[in-house]
Amino acid sequence: MNSFDPSRVTVRSAHFIGGQYLDGADAIDVARPSDGVNYAALPVADATLVDHAVQDAWRAFRTSDWARRAPRERARVMRRWAELIEADVATLAPLEALGSTRPVADAARWDVPFTAEGIRFYSEYADRIGGEVAATRPDHLGMTIAEPYGVIAAIAPWNFPLVMASWKVAPALAAGNAVVLKPSELTPFSVLRLAELAIEAGIPPGIFNIVQGDGRTTGDALCRHPKISKVTFTGSSQTGAAIMTACAQTGTKPVTLELGGKSPQLVFADAPDLDRVARRVAAAITGNAGQVCVAGSRLIVERSAAGRLIDGVASAFAALKPGATWAAGTTLPPIISSPQLQRIDGIVKRTLASGAQAATGGARMALPGCGDGAFYAPTILTGVSADSEAVREEIFGPVLTVQTFDDEDEALALASHEKYGLAAGVHTSNLSRALRMMRGIEAGTVWINRYGRTADFVIPTGGYKSSGIGKDLGRQAYEANLRFKSVLIDITDGA
Repeated sequence: MNSFDPSRVTVRSAHFIGGQYLDGADAIDVARPSDGVNYAALPVADATLVDHAVQDAWRAFRTSDWARRAPRERARVMRRWAELIEADVATLAPLEALGSTRPVADAARWDVPFTAEGIRFYSEYADRIGGEVAATRPDHLGMTIAEPYGVIAAIAPWNFPLVMASWKVAPALAAGNAVVLKPSELTPFSVLRLAELAIEAGIPPGIFNIVQGDGRTTGDALCRHPKISKVTFTGSSQTGAAIMTACAQTGTKPVTLELGGKSPQLVFADAPDLDRVARRVAAAITGNAGQVCVAGSRLIVERSAAGRLIDGVASAFAALKPGATWAAGTTLPPIISSPQLQRIDGIVKRTLASGAQAATGGARMALPGCGDGAFYAPTILTGVSADSEAVREEIFGPVLTVQTFDDEDEALALASHEKYGLAAGVHTSNLSRALRMMRGIEAGTVWINRYGRTADFVIPTGGYKSSGIGKDLGRQAYEANLRFKSVLIDITDGA
């Protein structure tokens, strides 16, 4: 799918509870970032409606057979769900692209298939993990038994609406839980189609509910609900801290938090094919217009290679094609909203005022035919220091800072960030050096001679420091949706 007419896409502005759409009072205007046009009004679930959704999910968990169903049968239903998602790409891709930052070609080629494959991946864990027998005395039988929590609250971000929702929902459902999902109020609609398809696949009504609304009202009520047994969230570190507080204040419950990042890319002069590395560095900060938690936003390059690398990155930036998410050939999508664009521009302007230089970019772009679209020029900032605002703060836009080093110790010192530790990249032809850097970098993920995930799910993702707690993806994400009960049986004959 290469393009579509945004005026021909119809969205359903509603909650999805108990397998049915539930309308609500319209309260939030939802705008298309590609042209700034308000295209829908979103109902906001208050605490009463959140309670209705959670209670419905709890009833479904207790009275349906989802948690008690044979694991292979639960897996079969989820595989059917994945098949329906793949077959529905002509509907899902425009829905995903319409009000998000995802170009429709990317949504069709990557987001929708990746969502389906993630569900399929976690379905296969359903009968793989169920506890274990413990080593005890011969007259005892000890074991741990894995059980679902009950109702899990999932709060998904706006940057990859379908994909990130599936990262939360799929392992929770595969483990036998019910889920109440709150998508971002900026990108709320495509996940409703996921819920429809879940019912069609055979997931019982109420096992997957969706409540619409903002974080302050809906998200907070969801985290504080006493029948929510666990919360999983992807978003900013500030919001993650608020979620932890809400959970602690209303009865301790576990959380999985994938939060902000300020990820370094260390490039040594001996890196194989510096021109290719430059394209890789550029892609790591302009993919989804830099609106990625693991975006490689800090280039830390050996001084002797800096000039050539900066030129290569600037050349890759110049080859990008900014455009609406519904237009053919778009390779640089918009920023999610005008307030977010203004925040990006403010950080850049203040960093420049403090003495940095813009090798390229540094301003908003106006595109013909895109009205008030929120587009920002890919930007390279040189002459920055560790205390520059653009180095300290997560920008979540296509802004790359550049710092140089002369030896490994200096490279590691620059790579360290006082707040974040989500991901990092190391580019060198020296394997021993790569491993030393990997050991020295405080980050939950380190990529060597690449940057970014592959199209699989087996390697978990998550951060150190204020970049999060727990893991998405991998076996760890599945196990995080189970609680383990210890059992000890005395098998002696006498009393």
